[in-house]
Amino acid sequence: MEGSAHAEGQSVTEPEVLIERRDGLGAITLNRPKAINALNHRMTLAITDALRAWADDDAVRTVVVTGAGERGLCAGGDIVAIHADATSGATTADSATGKFWRDEYVLNALIGRYPKPYVVVMDGIVMGGGVGLSGHGSHRVVTERSKIGMPEVGIGFVPDVGGTYLLARAPGEIGTHVALTTARMTAGDAIAAGFADYFITSEHLPALLETLRTESAEIAIAKFATDAPESAFGAEQAWIDACYRVDTVAEIVARLQRHEAPEAQAAAAEILSKSPVALEVTLRSLRSARSAPSLEAVLNEEYRVSIAALSSHDLVEGIRAQVIDKDRNPIWSPATLAEVTDVQVDAYFIELGDQELGLRTPEVAQ
Repeated sequence: MEGSAHAEGQSVTEPEVLIERRDGLGAITLNRPKAINALNHRMTLAITDALRAWADDDAVRTVVVTGAGERGLCAGGDIVAIHADATSGATTADSATGKFWRDEYVLNALIGRYPKPYVVVMDGIVMGGGVGLSGHGSHRVVTERSKIGMPEVGIGFVPDVGGTYLLARAPGEIGTHVALTTARMTAGDAIAAGFADYFITSEHLPALLETLRTESAEIAIAKFATDAPESAFGAEQAWIDACYRVDTVAEIVARLQRHEAPEAQAAAAEILSKSPVALEVTLRSLRSARSAPSLEAVLNEEYRVSIAALSSHDLVEGIRAQVIDKDRNPIWSPATLAEVTDVQVDAYFIELGDQELGLRTPEVAQ
C-alpha cells in the first residue's frame, strides 16, 4: 500500500477528503496534493462513511473518485507513520498501523462489492493504497499520464489492499512481473493487466466529470473513451510467461538472466535489488491469491502478512533507506534469496486468532 514519504498536514479549513453529493453524483476527492494524496486512517474512514451512506441513497446514482492536484490520484499510504510504529515496537494488529490497515482493507472490500457505479479517475501516480481505492472499482479510467504500480517489495513490504488479487488475475505472469520488479504500468499496461477499463485523455476529464452529473456512467465514459495505447507488457508476454511461471524467486531470476531479451535481464537486476524475504512472501501470496475464492479471502490473508511484516527487519530497513535517510542502500536480512528459509516465509502467513481481519465472502455473509 505504501508509496508516499510525505506527512504534510492540511490546514484546519481544508479537509483531507472533499465529499459532495449533488446532481445524482457522490463525489470523493482526495485532497492532499502536496503529498500526492497519500492515504491516512482519517481519510479511509471518511471515504468508507460516505460510501456506506450513499449505497442506499436514491439521490446518488453514481460515485466518482478523483485526486486533487496534477500529480496523481494517490501515491499510497504514509510510510513515515508506519516506520514510527515499526521502530517503536507497536507491531501488532492493535497498533495504529494495524488498525489503519484493518479499516483500509474493509474499504477495499466495500469498493469491490459496491452496488452502484464506482467511477475512479486514475490520472497520474497511482501506487499501493491508491490501487486499493481504484483497482476494485466498477469503472476504472486511466489517462496518458497514468503511472500505476505496487512498489512494496522495494521497502521490504508485500503488495496488499487486494493488490495480490488483481496481480494474480492479470494475464499470464504479467502480475508476477509487476509485483517482483515494482514496474510501473502505463495506461495501456493497466488495461491489459486488468487494473483499469477505459482510456480517456486528461484534457477530457473535466468534461467527463461534468457529464457524469447528467448521464449514466456508461454513457458519460463512452462519450470520451478512446482506444488505449499499446501495452509494452502485452508485447513482452512471451518471455514474461516463460520466466515467471516457476514457484521460487531464485528460479525466476535464473530464467530471466538466461533469457536473450535485454528487458528480461534488466528485470532480473531489478528483482535482485529488492528485499529477498519480501520477494518470496510476495510470490507465495500471488500463487495463493490465484486460487482464492474471493477478494475478501485474499484481503484476510494479506492482513496476516502485513501484520507480520510490521515487525520485520526489512520493512524498517527499507523505509529507512528509501525515505528516512534516503541513501537508497538497504541492508536486507536475509541478504540473498538463497538465505531465505521456508520457516521465515511461513511466519508471514500465521493466523492471528481473535485479531484476524475476518472478512466474509458473499457466499457466507449474513
